[in-house]
Amino acid sequence: MSRLPLKPLDEALAELLAHAQPLAGGEAVSTFDADGRVLLHDAVSPLQVPPQDNSAMDGYALRCADVAGAGAAQGAVLAVSQRIPAGSVGAALQPGTAARIFTGAPVPAGADAVVMQEDCEALADGRVRVNRLPAAGQNIRRAGEDIRLGATVLAAGTRLTPAALGLAASIGLAQLQVARRPRVALFSTGDELVMPGAVAPQDMPPGAIYNSNRFFLRALLQRLGCEVTDLGIVPDRLDATVQALREAAAGHDLILTSGGVSVGEEDHVKPAVQSLGSLDLWMIAMKPGKPFAYGRVQAEADAAGGGAHFIGLPGNPVSSLITFCVLVRPFLLRLQGVVDVAPKIVAARADFTWLKADKRREFLRVRLTPGGALELYANQGSGVLTSTVWGDGLVDNQPGQTIAPGDSVSFLPFAELL
Repeated sequence: MSRLPLKPLDEALAELLAHAQPLAGGEAVSTFDADGRVLLHDAVSPLQVPPQDNSAMDGYALRCADVAGAGAAQGAVLAVSQRIPAGSVGAALQPGTAARIFTGAPVPAGADAVVMQEDCEALADGRVRVNRLPAAGQNIRRAGEDIRLGATVLAAGTRLTPAALGLAASIGLAQLQVARRPRVALFSTGDELVMPGAVAPQDMPPGAIYNSNRFFLRALLQRLGCEVTDLGIVPDRLDATVQALREAAAGHDLILTSGGVSVGEEDHVKPAVQSLGSLDLWMIAMKPGKPFAYGRVQAEADAAGGGAHFIGLPGNPVSSLITFCVLVRPFLLRLQGVVDVAPKIVAARADFTWLKADKRREFLRVRLTPGGALELYANQGSGVLTSTVWGDGLVDNQPGQTIAPGDSVSFLPFAELL
């Protein structure tokens, strides 16, 4: 059997994303519950923020002209004409007076600066001594300096963060229209797989392994806002695989599997998908994670929906996790309408030697040292899941590239991927 040619990773990702048309439909959710969801429409501000000039400090609002002639040694003494807490609106400031004001309170008309209370001295007779000459505009937040009326504060396709929810709330949005959650069916293949709790470690039969992939894939899907149907472990039989795929295609947007996408005699996923739809099996020029499959599975004629995307990941746990992060994550984000799906890459300094230049693009597990450099996990094997917990991220190393201490490398923090 001839080997499939290696497909460059960027080419594979572009081809995959071309299939990821945003899902139809959406829903209105409470802004409280929208963390991690994807905004369906622009959030446009119906007001300006702040709505009026307000104080950035606890202190005294005054006219700069009223204190300009005072000497620095003795300070200027002003009558305190009013007290303005946050939530209250004061009267226009009379010349020669100051207003006691608190953070967030509207600055009274006529005042052109706020002097912080630490630079003032409240006198026993109710007046205030100003011990530092202010500049015009000092400690005043100007109306609209954060958000202008009619401004788009969050664009459609934004994946909402806690800060974004606060921003939406600041313009009065109690609800947000968000994209529909992708519905994902997840299952593993392999007769060697055992669920934790089903068999005690000391009783594990020869050749059996615990199913770790199912746990991290399910968690990754949920973090990306997916509704996950966990179909468990499918036996290594063609008929069982066909049946699982046929049932999963109804009512799901994506079927995600791990294992069984190679070309061995017990790898039944490929012929099963082909019997129900179409499949492209790619040997991607990346390490770890070479075998990867994308296709479509048609639902039964009387089932709801017209079928589902299919993605098959390699079975080795590190390969499965990294191919998910690099390929499946952007695919799922694009399904939800996110335009910029690329994770942020930062330049970092290597504190290790890598002489094993490979023809494939490599993703090396590393962590940050106290000095801000990157150290390498000693065992970069595709089955060493420990490295992904030990590490802070991945070095995205181009084909044929060696690394020496001090070299600048492309660092993908796990915080961007997980």
